Amino acid sequence: MVQVLFPPHLKRHYPAAATCEVEGVTVKDVMEELENRFPGLTAYLVHENGALRQHVQIFLDEKFIEDRRGLSDSLCGVKQVFVMQALSGG
Repeated sequence: MVQVLFPPHLKRHYPAAATCEVEGVTVKDVMEELENRFPGLTAYLVHENGALRQHVQIFLDEKFIEDRRGLSDSLCGVKQVFVMQALSGG
């Protein structure tokens, strides 16, 4: 299991997802499990084709994921997944 962390602005929309633990082998597995638990959440994070949105970054124990299109990065040995979403505006 890995711990998934979200920034405050996503926690505001999905408070139950503030910090959760999920099982999975890849980042894609994590996204699928998050969508099962919190319907609509992944629409903020990935496109309909499954690729990570441009303004989103995912860290696996403080390292950027490499596969932004297929989300195939392995979670082997990973303890924490941090989802970061950029904000814009003035």
